Amino acid sequence: MVMTDFAHLHVHTQYSILDGASSIPELIKKVKATGMKAIAITDHGNMFGVKEFHNEAKKQGIKPIIGCEVYVAGNSRFKRDEKEDRAGYHLILLAKNMKGYQNLVKMVSLAWIEGFYYKPRIDKELLRKYSEGIIASSACLGGELPTVIRNQKSEKAEEVVKEFVDIFGDDYYLELMRHETGDPEIDKDTFSRQVIVNKGLIKLSEKFSIKLIAKRCPFY
Repeated sequence: MVMTDFAHLHVHTQYSILDGASSIPELIKKVKATGMKAIAITDHGNMFGVKEFHNEAKKQGIKPIIGCEVYVAGNSRFKRDEKEDRAGYHLILLAKNMKGYQNLVKMVSLAWIEGFYYKPRIDKELLRKYSEGIIASSACLGGELPTVIRNQKSEKAEEVVKEFVDIFGDDYYLELMRHETGDPEIDKDTFSRQVIVNKGLIKLSEKFSIKLIAKRCPFY
């Protein structure tokens, strides 16, 4: 199957422990074989694989999109008191130019230096300070917006959207997802939650004129 007008923008490699097992050379090889011209790297909380990813993509004639799935602390990145401070919400960040890459590196570095508490965390303060050149998307079920939608808090969902639009402007996207693991019981539960979230995201997209990103996660 050849997909010339599609590129994966939410991808985990072997540098995302317990959530990614893709060898970077084999990943790029697969991308090339399917006819895609670009692919992103968005490992969890780190950019350890970026250099290998960039070099391999360039070698195989694929456009590398540098990114990270960051953990955003619900409060301050300096707060380490409660269980809720341990991870934070997921958020996809992609660098659209050199300034964005520099800002992404800065945020990920500070996540480890200043925000580490079980996981490397940034916060809204850093997002506002280093948003230039960054594209953001609402991420998976672990994202702030999907979490609020699943909890049926429509007013809060609108507040979250407005905040992210205030930070990223037209570079904020809503991410539709559908996961398949191969396990019918897991898929049934995950799929039902994602249907709820996807419907909520589509409504918000229409109300606030925010572009959608569609992602499908098949089981191989």
